[in-house]
Amino acid sequence: MDFRILSKYQGDRIYAGQVIEYKLRPLPGIRVDWMTEITHVQEGVYFVDEQRYGPYSLWHHQHHFKEKDGGIEMTDIVHYKVPFGPIGDWANILFVRRQLERIFQYRRQQVGEIFGGRI
Repeated sequence: MDFRILSKYQGDRIYAGQVIEYKLRPLPGIRVDWMTEITHVQEGVYFVDEQRYGPYSLWHHQHHFKEKDGGIEMTDIVHYKVPFGPIGDWANILFVRRQLERIFQYRRQQVGEIFGGRI
């Protein structure tokens, strides 16, 4: 997806009100701007990012962290809605949902490799 974070360094910690800008390519030849805001943070427990501008009509992503078996269990809860009514619903069924599943699978793999965790 050629996912790029455009925002400059904003400190060592995530904070409520933090805005993050991205560029991504969901389909060949299509470039999309995306902006999310961190709306809730409980350090070491969870944080929430919500879309302010971008490809979804709704994006609410919860990141939860829990100590488990000598490591950290990371859980994502994502609520999203694709725009364009019935056409968007079909696009979700045909490729958006699978694309999101692949993105999160890739993320799980990368986190496992970086931190040596089990996936």
